[in-house]
Amino acid sequence: MTQAPTPTADSVRRLVRSLLKEGGDGTGGPDVRPVTEDREHTWWIGSRHVLRLAPDRAASVRRRRELRLRDVIRPHVPVAVPVSVAHGDWAPGLAYTLDTRVPGGTADEYDVSAVGEADLAGLLSGLRAVAVRQTEALGVPRTAPRSLEALRRMAVHAAERLAAADEFDAARLHQLTSPGAAQLAAQPGTAVLTHHGLTGAHVVVSADGRVRGILDWTAAVLGDPAEDIAGLAAATGSPAAVRAATLAGYGPRPCLRGLWLARCDTVIRLTDHLEGRASGSLPLLRTQLRRVWEPILLERVTDFTEDDPLP
Repeated sequence: MTQAPTPTADSVRRLVRSLLKEGGDGTGGPDVRPVTEDREHTWWIGSRHVLRLAPDRAASVRRRRELRLRDVIRPHVPVAVPVSVAHGDWAPGLAYTLDTRVPGGTADEYDVSAVGEADLAGLLSGLRAVAVRQTEALGVPRTAPRSLEALRRMAVHAAERLAAADEFDAARLHQLTSPGAAQLAAQPGTAVLTHHGLTGAHVVVSADGRVRGILDWTAAVLGDPAEDIAGLAAATGSPAAVRAATLAGYGPRPCLRGLWLARCDTVIRLTDHLEGRASGSLPLLRTQLRRVWEPILLERVTDFTEDDPLP
């Protein structure tokens, strides 16, 4: 396999000059800088654009599909979805998109207000309204729901190691029993279009707490809506995520399933980081763990020991 070139400020500047028709003498053009030091394929272009470079051919397929998918999603949701002003290949077979920048900070910087929760509810209900056939025609893949019981078992072992490191009270995971996980299994026929990569960095929030946009739709799939509820729990906190999902029309089962997916995931991710199996920001992983373990009223009135399934 041919090694993909490494983007540099000079190569990015040359590409952007040709796209924006600025700096025709080879000396001008907007300021370019990587979004973060560890993301060499995503660059801020001035104050109004972001350039996203696919690092390999698989990512290029997702980038090209995202261009069409965003146009399908945009009419259904009340928040901004980035618009591409240019796209093509930045190297042989490797795609790029030059997108408008959605103004605002992130959910890791700003708390989501009550009105912002309504924005998130509009996002979730809008995604559910997107026709499955339309997204399948674009090549959006289907993903089977994860086993909450298998994830619970992994999280129990991870929590014990976190407890030994004085990072977490492992007894908190005892709230979710094996029968409880079975009650929260995904139901047949509930697959919808999901972002499937909601993180604080992908949720654009303004200083007043409104949700202004959702970034990076390359991981979108037809699958379990609880995955997006889980993503929002880690990004905004469990109470905000569950309130938004309830406002969007989701009942107790997907809300609680999303909550517990998030709780198990964050316990496992923090353990993997502390034991050297995964990278990432340790403060952010700890913050996400705290967010998803915020108590919600719904779990206080739900008995996981009952044999009858949740409505």
